[in-house]
Amino acid sequence: MNFNWKSGLTVADAMANIQSRFEAADLAYGHGMFCAADEAAHLIAHVVTGAPTVTDEMMALEIASAQRQRLQTLVEERINSRRPAAYLTGEAWFAGVRFEIDDRVIVPRSPIAELLAEGFSPWIDRQSVSSVLDLCAGSGCIAMVAAMVFESATVDAAELSADALDLAAENRNRLGLADRVQLIQSDLFSELVGKKYDLIISNPPYVPAQREMPAEYGHEPSLALYAGDDGLDLAWPILVGAIDHLTAGGWLVLEVGESVDALMRQLPDLPAMWMELEGGAEGVMMISREELLGCEQRLRELSATVAC
Repeated sequence: MNFNWKSGLTVADAMANIQSRFEAADLAYGHGMFCAADEAAHLIAHVVTGAPTVTDEMMALEIASAQRQRLQTLVEERINSRRPAAYLTGEAWFAGVRFEIDDRVIVPRSPIAELLAEGFSPWIDRQSVSSVLDLCAGSGCIAMVAAMVFESATVDAAELSADALDLAAENRNRLGLADRVQLIQSDLFSELVGKKYDLIISNPPYVPAQREMPAEYGHEPSLALYAGDDGLDLAWPILVGAIDHLTAGGWLVLEVGESVDALMRQLPDLPAMWMELEGGAEGVMMISREELLGCEQRLRELSATVAC
């Protein structure tokens, strides 16, 4: 389906037509946007105003010639390359904060953003949090927002990929958080010996290795996506490591996404709170250090099977 990028084109015109083209192209979503309309709105807003998405007030705006050309280029590239929109625009929004993004990291999309923006209230008193760890930090989005939410806390961002840490440093410096967020290259907790935190937040890889993914996901670093046959190769060591690295009364927030069923089959008595999130997202738990201690033996057994 061809679209006439004519003069006089309004945001509303572009929304309708780009959405139609994306639907006809059978694109896959899930990189912070859930459907063709979301992605059309993101691209238009990026070009026209720099906002995260289109608002009702923007619908009547006429798109200037240079903007039409830029938007046309983005739309054609999105359809032809199947690259996620965030890689084309170079930006993604997480908890209302703009992050620079490229293919050194996966596109930020964790539903943890919803909980983090509220300081994990009512379960956590944000004034009592003095230390936070973002484990498997990627672009650093969780660490940066945590530094904004927990204003008195020191924040560490631990990540295995040196390339991802380079991008995280760019985001940290652009957001003026160089004195608040420490970046650490670490394979999970390996370089964090002796460190303890009031709050550990982790969105690790959790896609089962054999799962066939849409082409869009093939543009993301596989290191940040896949985690063994059942998607839990990192979750078990994180749950065990949290016992050693949380302070008394500390909390772990862990996302395991679609691997939640596999986790609960292997450890049905895990006393975690599974969070109810907007949009039906699932697989995010909150669990205290004391609750982890109650099933420590079984957790260490499961973690040992990964090591083997």
